[in-house]
Amino acid sequence: MKDGFNREIDYLRISVTDRCNLRCIYCMPQEGISWIDHQEILTYEEIERLCRIFASLGVKNFKITGGEPLVRKDLPVLIKKLKKINGTKSVTLTTNGVLLEENLEALMEAGLDGVNISLDSLNKESYESLTSREGFHKTMRGIEEALKHPSLKVKLNCVPLKGINDNELVALARLAEDKALSVRFIEMMPIGFGKNFDFMGEEEIIELLEKELGPLKATEEALGNGPAHYYRAEGFMGRIGFISARTHKFCESCNRVRLTAEGYFKTCLQYSLGASLKEGLRRGDSDSEIEAIIVKALLEKPKGHEFDKDSDLQDGEDRRMFSIGG
Repeated sequence: MKDGFNREIDYLRISVTDRCNLRCIYCMPQEGISWIDHQEILTYEEIERLCRIFASLGVKNFKITGGEPLVRKDLPVLIKKLKKINGTKSVTLTTNGVLLEENLEALMEAGLDGVNISLDSLNKESYESLTSREGFHKTMRGIEEALKHPSLKVKLNCVPLKGINDNELVALARLAEDKALSVRFIEMMPIGFGKNFDFMGEEEIIELLEKELGPLKATEEALGNGPAHYYRAEGFMGRIGFISARTHKFCESCNRVRLTAEGYFKTCLQYSLGASLKEGLRRGDSDSEIEAIIVKALLEKPKGHEFDKDSDLQDGEDRRMFSIGG
């Protein structure tokens, strides 16, 4: 599946819910938001059908996101359905980890290939300040439980926040020292509440890490389907990665598109460009008609994001993770 700039698109991120059991300060207001009516959220059957259409076009990798996907009932059922689609290479999950331990057995039985766990602090008090909720110990148990499954690729995602958790980045990176996991640092993007926080770039973070860990050596290892690139620290079992959308823009090699919880096909994280697929599903369109909607929208996928420029096509200020496809 090619877009208008001849980029091969083989990765679909699927938000399955707008709900979340945390209130991370850079994502959602503490009081929460007005929830979407349940009838407006895609059913698992509708998601499965759309994924079959996407797979027929060349998508091989599916990422389940939210909100917090594990708050949606029977998520392993969906994962099992997606694993059975002809052409599927991987089905992975992004989670805050709070509900991971209790769901992991069912997720593994369903065939889950990998899990990305959000963790911005190793200090219980700091964690609760960042998330506005309890859940630190449950998250840490979820990580330990995930590491008991050698077939499961485990990655920890940290968003560095200057003056808030930047004093913990070394300790977070050290989790990869004796554990078979990757710790990835994700540059804060100026979307939604992200605009309210001081930005830390990759070079600044590397300089901080190297003072304690020694030189970080870039590696060409392919550890996933997305834009992360990785470094090796001497003596570390795992890897340290970066997703640097601002300082190392990777739009020219973008291979992903997104499906929101409400069934909107979103071709770029920053922009509102795309098309509603739910409308076609619920008015009875054929697979070929829905496919045509996807192909048309994909040809309009932007060349790249422009975070520092205003645009009429840019999503509104109040966008949350579920509304941009996770």
